[in-house]
Amino acid sequence: MINTIPAKSVKVLMADYASPAHARALVTLLDAYARDPAGGGEPLSDFAKANLVRELAARPQAFSVLAFDGADIGHATPVGLVNCIEGFSTFACRPLVNVHDVVVAASHRGRGIAAQMLAEVERIARGRGACKLTLEVLSGNARARRLYERVGFADFRLDPAMGPAQFLQKWLA
Repeated sequence: MINTIPAKSVKVLMADYASPAHARALVTLLDAYARDPAGGGEPLSDFAKANLVRELAARPQAFSVLAFDGADIGHATPVGLVNCIEGFSTFACRPLVNVHDVVVAASHRGRGIAAQMLAEVERIARGRGACKLTLEVLSGNARARRLYERVGFADFRLDPAMGPAQFLQKWLA
């Protein structure tokens, strides 16, 4: 059984892109996720490592949530990250927030940290007037899918006869 109560020493907060400690935590955690099979199995490029935080900070529609294990944030270990990008729902005529990356360090999985970070994302999204949260999950990532369903996510459907929406991509050169 998964322990859904995070340790009391875990602190969840909105990242400050201007903070060197937050910037290091964000890049370190995202690189670990990228190296995981669920993240593609390849490390972040040197370009992404060097520029990611600056590029996120330049976009007011972006925000990140971090989790740290340790009573003193200045000396705590980064253990979780959620990157989000605000979009817009034309049907609702309101912002929406896409949860783009969800990362929990392997050493801290199963402790409810992802759920705690997603609750903070929801709080921030509500504060921005967002009508919904969206995310993508690989069909083979059953553990993540169970978490997302447990915290309220479901397949996107307009008409049950049309089936659920699918996430597609087209890389641009």
